Amino acid sequence: MPSTHPSRTSAQSLFRGVLRLAATAGLALDAAVHARLAGQYDAVSATISEGDLFRAQAAAAALAALLVLAWRRRPGDLFALGVAAAGLAALLVYRYADIGAFGPLPDMYEPIWSTDKITAAVAQGVAILALSVLAARPAGRATRAG
Repeated sequence: MPSTHPSRTSAQSLFRGVLRLAATAGLALDAAVHARLAGQYDAVSATISEGDLFRAQAAAAALAALLVLAWRRRPGDLFALGVAAAGLAALLVYRYADIGAFGPLPDMYEPIWSTDKITAAVAQGVAILALSVLAARPAGRATRAG
């Protein structure tokens, strides 16, 4: 049964707000890193260049950040969770596995940890954690504010 106690409701709203800010910051940082680096990866190409994939990740993360911060609905949170999780999965796969070119995707194997890669991974991880908590809240507890 949902709590009607004002201080508990207020604390829950504050907690959700902090989670939204953390997720938004993680997604925005992820978008910024990918947008800044995209041009450096244009030469890594098959049908699609790695630079184009970086631009797509940047655009998806920016949209996800806006949805999490402004729309504040479960579908937006789930979209953002998917964007962050897919980005982190791709980063880890191409860091640790040389799968070569795959269909229209170029060979993106890069077996190093750069500052930018660490920044993106941590930002995506923060977003995943915050969004997992937001997405896991009971459906009946979702409100217009959070």
